[in-house]
Amino acid sequence: MTHTVFIDGKAGTTGLRIYERLEKREDIRILSLSEEERKNTAARRAAMNDSDVVFLCLPDEAAREAVALAENPDTVIIDASTAHRTKEGWAYGFPELSHAHREAIVHGKRIANPGCYASGFISLVRPLIVNGIADADYPFVCHAVSGYSGAGKKGIAQYTDPARGASLDTPRLYALDLNHKHIPEMTKECGLTRKPVFSPYICDYECGMSVTVPLFASLLKKRVSAEDLRELFAAQYGAGGFVSVGREESGFLSANALNGTNRMEIFISGNEEQILLVSRFDNLGKGASGAAIQNMNLALGLDERIGL
Repeated sequence: MTHTVFIDGKAGTTGLRIYERLEKREDIRILSLSEEERKNTAARRAAMNDSDVVFLCLPDEAAREAVALAENPDTVIIDASTAHRTKEGWAYGFPELSHAHREAIVHGKRIANPGCYASGFISLVRPLIVNGIADADYPFVCHAVSGYSGAGKKGIAQYTDPARGASLDTPRLYALDLNHKHIPEMTKECGLTRKPVFSPYICDYECGMSVTVPLFASLLKKRVSAEDLRELFAAQYGAGGFVSVGREESGFLSANALNGTNRMEIFISGNEEQILLVSRFDNLGKGASGAAIQNMNLALGLDERIGL
């Protein structure tokens, strides 16, 4: 069976990666619009309502406007923007989090694709909350590094410009007002009553992300060791899926080791007083286009691994 797909915002980084993955599949027919038609509301509305799945790879306000064009009740919309990630009636597209998350994606017609940083944070913190390891008001701190591909077309152009300034040679901390756009979904999906302190860095490499959450053992609700948490996370995410618990023996964790995949690896280390949680993945894979295609596969009743 062939499924029809329309990517609204195909020229963007996430849209292009989705297109590159789907164009190789024989079970997918991609509806394409000309340059003029992409700005034509009637043409976009027709494409959306003629499709089985629509990917929205647009700015937030444009994504909200696009949803209003979808009149076919059978069309699945997967929104890659921030617009609907905390909105009621939208499934949060991270199926590994729980059976309920997976069922909402399988049976839903409105799916909010998670943010890249948020995916890393939630993968680490949610199991602590739902298993009673940490209280909802634990003072979580999160540090993260990402390749510059996560900065969008303008950011990529900055980093690939031969005449760029020297400041781009170093990691650059941003969201200095501690009000990053991923914080609402991080807080909501983990059931937190205290917003985390989040410090993201954009770095001088193309793809790859590592998200780090340090813990004080004495502040946890239950006394656990790093090995205890490895066992808990291994049970949470199971074996053979896209999310796994790994061990790094070299003493170093590179952020780009999973580039080109839809995989996510979780690492847990530390000592009796402090524990370090790290989630590593491709910010354009499990952090964006890979996750979107996994959600599409589930919503269409397909094997979630197809094309990934």
